[in-house]
Amino acid sequence: MLRDREDATDVVHALFVDLIPRWNRDMDLPYLYRAITNRCLNVVRDRGTRARLLLREQQSAAPVARVKLEDQVVGLGLIAALTERLDQSHLEVLVARFVDDMTQEEIAEHLGLSRKTIGKRLDRIRDEVIALRGQEASA
Repeated sequence: MLRDREDATDVVHALFVDLIPRWNRDMDLPYLYRAITNRCLNVVRDRGTRARLLLREQQSAAPVARVKLEDQVVGLGLIAALTERLDQSHLEVLVARFVDDMTQEEIAEHLGLSRKTIGKRLDRIRDEVIALRGQEASA
């Protein structure tokens, strides 16, 4: 059922470990078969669920690797460099705008600031990206 001898051995061992506290009760063979079958089905279901969750996480994490900053695409390396050059308030705006895809109005409401302040912070972030890109080109 599991198509892997080691996984099957693990399931059987786990069942017997769980049965140790109830060892003094009578357990018939059909009960053991049902218990092993149910545990194997759980392992098969868990594999499918784990695969779906990993795929979903990879898909949700993929856009973070390349963030579009106006007409430029910013990679994770550039974002990491920005974290060293920007203060906390600018980083909050960076994440809200380019990772969470919030509008300037939404960011302003969320942070309790004016939209004009958010615009100025985005301008500073853009200037830092341009400066970092210039350093990359000259290196």
